Amino acid sequence: MTDEVVLLGTYVSMFAVRVKIALAEKGIQYEYKEENLVNKSPLLLQMNPIHKKIPVLIHNGKPICESLIIVEYIDEVWNDKSPLLPSDPYKRAQARFWADYVDKKIYDGGKKIWTTKVEDQEAANKEFIECLKVLEGELGDKPYFDGESFGFVDLALIPYYSWFPAYEKFGKFSIEPECPKFVAWAKRCMQKENVSKYLSDPDKIYDFVVMLRQRIGIA
Repeated sequence: MTDEVVLLGTYVSMFAVRVKIALAEKGIQYEYKEENLVNKSPLLLQMNPIHKKIPVLIHNGKPICESLIIVEYIDEVWNDKSPLLPSDPYKRAQARFWADYVDKKIYDGGKKIWTTKVEDQEAANKEFIECLKVLEGELGDKPYFDGESFGFVDLALIPYYSWFPAYEKFGKFSIEPECPKFVAWAKRCMQKENVSKYLSDPDKIYDFVVMLRQRIGIA
């Protein structure tokens, strides 16, 4: 029996990109449905009635919600190739910790940059850079966060990279001089076809952020 796999997402969502990369790493065929979050589909509302958010993975008719949970599910179900989480329980717990750090700090910090008033911009930029430096410290001199191979933390973090040019434009700062190891890691990830193929276009992200800023009344 062939698995029926459907992914509900939006092009600009770093969370949906995570799932696309995970499915690609595992070589899983799936149907992708682009959602309009202003006019959510009946399928999305049916499959995620609690949060009504993307992404949602539908596997043989059963929904799995929240991107990191979806990636773990994919890793467990299709465990015959390209492991994403470490097999060691401690390392696996550490990977979950850093992926959670990414969503708590990088998402919120990035959003603060493009929603901040001019007078608070410098503080928002500084806070974001400090979070990236923490991640640089964890990366150290390793090629990837898990060591020699692309894994769970890399997959959780790299979709944000498409948003960095927008952060830099609105924050009027540059990330690479402050965090060269981080940018080197991102460029290393981008050399993987399964990453570069699915990351969102930074220009489209920028246009999307412009629209969001207009919607909330920021010029």
